[in-house]
Amino acid sequence: MTMSEVDKVRISAASAIERSRERRRPIGTKSVALRRQHLYKKLGRVLIAGGIVLLGAALFGALIQPLGFTGLLALFVLLIGVAVLFGRSPFPEPRQADLPKADLKQLAGRTEIWLEAQRPALPAPARQLVDGIGVQLDLLAPQLQTLDAASPAAANIRKLVGEDLPELVAGYQRIPAGLRKEAHAGRTPDETLVGGLGMIEREIGDAARSLAAGDLDKLATRERYLQLKYQGIEGEDTPPV
Repeated sequence: MTMSEVDKVRISAASAIERSRERRRPIGTKSVALRRQHLYKKLGRVLIAGGIVLLGAALFGALIQPLGFTGLLALFVLLIGVAVLFGRSPFPEPRQADLPKADLKQLAGRTEIWLEAQRPALPAPARQLVDGIGVQLDLLAPQLQTLDAASPAAANIRKLVGEDLPELVAGYQRIPAGLRKEAHAGRTPDETLVGGLGMIEREIGDAARSLAAGDLDKLATRERYLQLKYQGIEGEDTPPV
C-alpha cells in the first residue's frame, strides 16, 4: 500500500469516527432526559421481572423442594433471559410524521432527538444552527409543561417546531447532494437551509421569552416563519418580504 493510499485510509477512518461522534452528540438536555427516562423505565421492568422470578424461586425452594445446583443454574439462565427480554427494547426514535402529534410536554425533547439524527447530513453552518436550536428548545421546554395544549399559542408552537422545522430540514435532504450548491432564484439550497434555520432559531427563542413573560398575544400566527417554504428548498420562487 502506497503512502497516498495509507493517507486515504486514514482520512476515511477519521471521517467515519467524526461522523460517529456527530451522530451520538446531543444538541440539548431534553433529548438526553427523554433517553434517560426510557432507560430508567427499561431497568425498572428488568428489576420487577427479575424480582418476580427470584420470589417464585424462593417460594419453590421453601415450599416444594430446594433448588440445588441444577435449579440455581436454571435460575441464573432464567434471570439472564429476563434481562435480555425486558432490556432489549431500543429507544423509539421519532419520525418526522410523529412530531406534529407529539405530546406538547415532550415536543422539545423529541424534536431534539429527530434533529440529532439529521445533523450529520447537514452542512457545517447548518449544524451550528441546529446546536443553537437545541439551546432554544431547552429554554422553551419548561414553558410547554404548563401551556394549554388546546390554546392558539400551543398550535403555533407545534406548527413551528413540529412541522415547519422538520419540513425545512427534510426538504433540504430530498435535494440530490450534487445540486445543493447550485443557485435557484438567487440562492443555493445550502444558503436557504442556513437562512431558514437561523429564522427558526430566533422564532423559538422569541416564543420562549413570550411564554415566560406570559405574553401570549405575541404568539399569534406569524407569517414571517412561514417563509421557510420559500426560497428554493421546494423549488419555489422567493415570496416578497
